Amino acid sequence: MVLIYMPVFGFLDTLPIRIWDEARLAINAYEMFNNNDFIVTYFMGEPDMWNTKPPLLIWTQVFFMKIIGVNELAIRLPSAFSAFFTCIALLIFSTKYLKTPWIGLLAAFVLITSNGYIEIHASRTGDYDTMLTLFTTLSGLLFFSYCETKNTKHLYLFFLFTAMAVLTKSVTGLMFLPAILLYSVIQKQLLPLFKNKHFYLGVLSFLVLVVGYYVLRETYNPGYISAVYDNELGGRYLEVNDGHNQGFWFYYDNFINYQLSLWFLLIPIGLVIGFVINNKKINRLTLFTSLMVFTFFMVISTAKTKLGWYDVPLYPYLAIIIAISLNFFIFELLNNFKQTNRLITKNVTLIILLILIGITPYQKIIEKTYKPKEHGWKDFYEISYYLKDAVKGKHHLDNQYVLYDGYNAHNQFYLNVLNDKGIKISFKEWTKLEPMDISIAQQAHIKQYVEEHYENEIININGSVVTYKIHRRNDKK
Repeated sequence: MVLIYMPVFGFLDTLPIRIWDEARLAINAYEMFNNNDFIVTYFMGEPDMWNTKPPLLIWTQVFFMKIIGVNELAIRLPSAFSAFFTCIALLIFSTKYLKTPWIGLLAAFVLITSNGYIEIHASRTGDYDTMLTLFTTLSGLLFFSYCETKNTKHLYLFFLFTAMAVLTKSVTGLMFLPAILLYSVIQKQLLPLFKNKHFYLGVLSFLVLVVGYYVLRETYNPGYISAVYDNELGGRYLEVNDGHNQGFWFYYDNFINYQLSLWFLLIPIGLVIGFVINNKKINRLTLFTSLMVFTFFMVISTAKTKLGWYDVPLYPYLAIIIAISLNFFIFELLNNFKQTNRLITKNVTLIILLILIGITPYQKIIEKTYKPKEHGWKDFYEISYYLKDAVKGKHHLDNQYVLYDGYNAHNQFYLNVLNDKGIKISFKEWTKLEPMDISIAQQAHIKQYVEEHYENEIININGSVVTYKIHRRNDKK
């Protein structure tokens, strides 16, 4: 828990709300928080037909809003806790099934030191993917556990967490099912599964939860299911959306160059060890995790729309493979130094070795998450920082206007919070300013327009954010 804290929870609210997905979800959650409609998500007062994912994540964001208020932490804590519980799940699975906590501990450590997992759009922001990953990891490990133990409780929990994955990010929650089906065939578990009445009860419970929500949403929001198809099925998988066109090896290259960094080198070693070691449990676990990684990788790599965070659900399974490799080397090292256990206990030795192996990746992830800074987006988010500081009372913006060109949900979030505090501030079209308007601008072309078309007085400069007092329009200037 000490190791997990800083990468997952530390300085979680330092960066302002990010544009696009997090901002959209933040507005969805804010409107649900105010209108108490927990079935239909809204954006700017209208049913949201662009972000058509089910609202499980938004429900948890609203829950935190009710506890700690409307702020960045409320938006991001669901992702952070999802990352935390994913680590705990790996540890419990390793302890209960493998009868040792070490593979789980190593997997959790790899997970929290992976750039692609401790990242914006993943565990550090209020996006879908880390909560999705929690549920796909739980459902996968529970299905594997069911195959090993035939415990029907694990089968029901598999269907429950699969349903929760779908209610988090729609069809993406089903993308591991081909691997599960393939593993069932290889292990000769498919026919017994089809003969088990609990399998059908589990399917029924899944359908009640998932289909029930979609039908209910369609009832209250006609056209919703059609929008889901356009946005999430044919719209993203079969067509390039918003210019996100990448080659087949996009995710593979990301793993090597940044997302997994040096941990990536241990994957082939872990696969070899996992398949050849004289341990049937490890052999089966390696087969299962390999299938989960391979099939999901193939699905996202063949999709037309590719984004860097679509691979987040792979990280816990990759971490298990890497942990198998690390576990083998650590125990081999201990066996080669038999005098070790005479001087110090075995567990303490393992911890020391873990520190030596992991100090560099952990140090890098701490540098990334300790008081995080903008990289390449500093100018873009400068007005967001300004509004964020205004929420804290550092700037007084009552009866002022924000001039902004483009999608602005990330700034609208702060305007909503300021309005709730009784501060009258809103967006205004920069070509329609009137005398005595006090207007805030940061984008260069807007500032240029204001200075060229209005007689104005600059009353405040904060970095690139300029506050103008408009006197009159003067197009001849």
